[in-house]
Amino acid sequence: MSHSSRDTAEGAGWGAAERGAYEHLMPAEVQKISWLDPRMLWAARNGVLASWFGDPTGRTRARWVAQRAALGTPPDKLVRRDDPDRFSFMVIGDTGEGDAPQYSVVPGFLKVSEGTSFAVLASDVIYPVGSADDYDTKFFRPYQDYQAPIYAIPGNHDWYEDLGAFMRVFCDDAPPLGPEPAPRPFSRARLRSLLWHRPRPRDGEHLDAARKLRSSPAQQAVQPGPYWAVDAGPVRIIGIDTGLLGTLDAEQGAWLREISQGPRPKILVTGSPLYVDGEHHPCPIDGGGTVDDIVRDPAHRYVAAIGGDIHNYQRYPVDVDGRTVQYVVAGGGGAFMHATHTIPHVGVANVTEDDFRCYPLRGDSLAFYSRLYGRRLRLRRFFALTEDEATAVIAERLRIRPGRAPAGAPRITWRIRLVASLLGTARRPDRKARFRLPVRKIYTQLFSPSSATYSPPFFKCFLRLDVTPDSVRLRCHAATGNLAQELDPPIEDEVTIPLT
Repeated sequence: MSHSSRDTAEGAGWGAAERGAYEHLMPAEVQKISWLDPRMLWAARNGVLASWFGDPTGRTRARWVAQRAALGTPPDKLVRRDDPDRFSFMVIGDTGEGDAPQYSVVPGFLKVSEGTSFAVLASDVIYPVGSADDYDTKFFRPYQDYQAPIYAIPGNHDWYEDLGAFMRVFCDDAPPLGPEPAPRPFSRARLRSLLWHRPRPRDGEHLDAARKLRSSPAQQAVQPGPYWAVDAGPVRIIGIDTGLLGTLDAEQGAWLREISQGPRPKILVTGSPLYVDGEHHPCPIDGGGTVDDIVRDPAHRYVAAIGGDIHNYQRYPVDVDGRTVQYVVAGGGGAFMHATHTIPHVGVANVTEDDFRCYPLRGDSLAFYSRLYGRRLRLRRFFALTEDEATAVIAERLRIRPGRAPAGAPRITWRIRLVASLLGTARRPDRKARFRLPVRKIYTQLFSPSSATYSPPFFKCFLRLDVTPDSVRLRCHAATGNLAQELDPPIEDEVTIPLT
């Protein structure tokens, strides 16, 4: 078994490592996605419009669900598989940028996924706006050699074109929705409609050709809609659609309460993680209640809740009335890496730093971003931190044990402390910042990089879950873009979840 980032710096992908062989899988031309590009931000404007002028996601989703029901989809939206009591499946989230970080995951994913029954893609299948013609290089091509079905839940980016492409690909080539009634003149809905981003007129004309890349019978899966449930072996896996703004409409909430009944152990997959970055986000349901209320209800027997959207790995083992529910963030499947060094000292829901796990380690995250911004700002000598320096300043600021012991004993200078502050590094809970500038919020929301701007290590990840009648073993595997981790993807975290 190869070393992980918790063992050595080389296991994290640092050093003069040989690059992986994933580049031969990539298309000749790669679309470069930069969230600092005003044109990209304008194309992805629907989320902002929904927050300003009202979110139409629930109404549009209801129209999609009604269309599927008219075509014979059962109201429980339940897929009944014939998997045995012992089987395995994969989870990978936030994949679809179509560039080197996404493709660097593929060789390791294929190796680790051998013998699995299916995969679940958790959030943001296609960046930047979920266009149909992007499915070729961002879904069908990278996963063409995975010889099992793939189910998916949409993320906010898949909703930027009203989910039309997602429904065509995953829901039995669903036909487009008809036009909605025109909103009232001078209303907020009218202004939103005038500014709303919509698909290109000929978007999807290449989709039939792209489907041929995953056309074998073993690869086919038809899911009932944007939210669904799968009974597989002894467990029920439930996928929910949190739309543009991370909420559930009342109709989906009622369905979730109903499908959560019964004694079968359950795993939730959601586009909005319920615990993330040291905070609790219970996910409101229109009309009252939250998704986490449903997960925490002991009668529903949830054992895990896995969310995408945030592009790294985090795990919070939360005690709920004497039983442990594993809350997992698993959005590291391809899109740019969200920083972990901005996660504060963990103390939420009685989860401590000793219980919490994340990938990349905070020190590796800080070292990565310091080098990235050293290059971007042409201030490498000032900004760039070694992995040992970054690990040491993280331990000092948060008062935590290093996730990996430094190779030496670096001296923490004023420059190292200043760089850590400038890059949004969290502080220990008993220290107050001298100046209350929203550095962390600005850094994480505005200055996260395009994945097209950096080279290995990429710090990507995916999950394998092995199910038995008594337990689920969840393992987080890393993909760095280097050959060593490609040939033997290291295990960055592992937990066994009891089902009985």
